[in-house]
Amino acid sequence: MSSPDDRSGSWTLLTGHGHVLVEIARDPEARVRDIAAAAGITERTAQAIVGDLEAAGYITRTRSGRRTRYTVNTESVFRHPAQEGHRIGPFLNLLASGRSGDPAAHDGSSPVAAGS
Repeated sequence: MSSPDDRSGSWTLLTGHGHVLVEIARDPEARVRDIAAAAGITERTAQAIVGDLEAAGYITRTRSGRRTRYTVNTESVFRHPAQEGHRIGPFLNLLASGRSGDPAAHDGSSPVAAGS
């Protein structure tokens, strides 16, 4: 039996949509290019995912001059039947609180509270 360390592969636990949503929760004023870089995807893919997330009601976009601010709807529920009824807010609070589990990576406030 092989361990996870023995397996080489390019898959990740979260999908591109999950990564983009976490990045938006971390920084609601992030530019698409920054979201794409953090998620490891192209800008074009990030833009399409942002559109998907908006169409599904997970986020809303507000333009302010040339900038876009995102608001996360933390009451949205996961789409997969295995997580039926679970809201995305607690998941985002966990993953968006800082990089690599470093609680010092943010100011201690809930990163998605303003987007609720």
